[in-house]
Amino acid sequence: QVQLVESGGGLVQAGGSLRLSCAASGRAFSNYAMGWFRQAPGKEREFVAAVSRGGVRTNYADSVKGRFTISRDNAKNAVYLQMNTLEPEDTAVYYCAADLWGPGSGEGSVYEHWGRGTQVTVSS
Repeated sequence: QVQLVESGGGLVQAGGSLRLSCAASGRAFSNYAMGWFRQAPGKEREFVAAVSRGGVRTNYADSVKGRFTISRDNAKNAVYLQMNTLEPEDTAVYYCAADLWGPGSGEGSVYEHWGRGTQVTVSS
């Protein structure tokens, strides 16, 4: 079992940057592939980025490639999402998720554990 808590959200102007963090508690964090997902008002949840258990392989949605970077620190039980060149379309609640023994999938249904989310608002 792992518990996830996101932080780092906030209000930023278009073109700005934010860094989201996800702190994990519980056992064997390194056994989990980690993902970031987001949900905007009135829209379905969508995949943003994922990282493999060892942190070597990453996977991004086309909409964030070149702007967002996912990373993890297994020694600190944490995963991060560096978001640059933010756009109003990035406004959403961002969720951290964990997939035991997973490869770092973009499919949300395979993730067993989810945080409560952190709000990101990008003003134009």
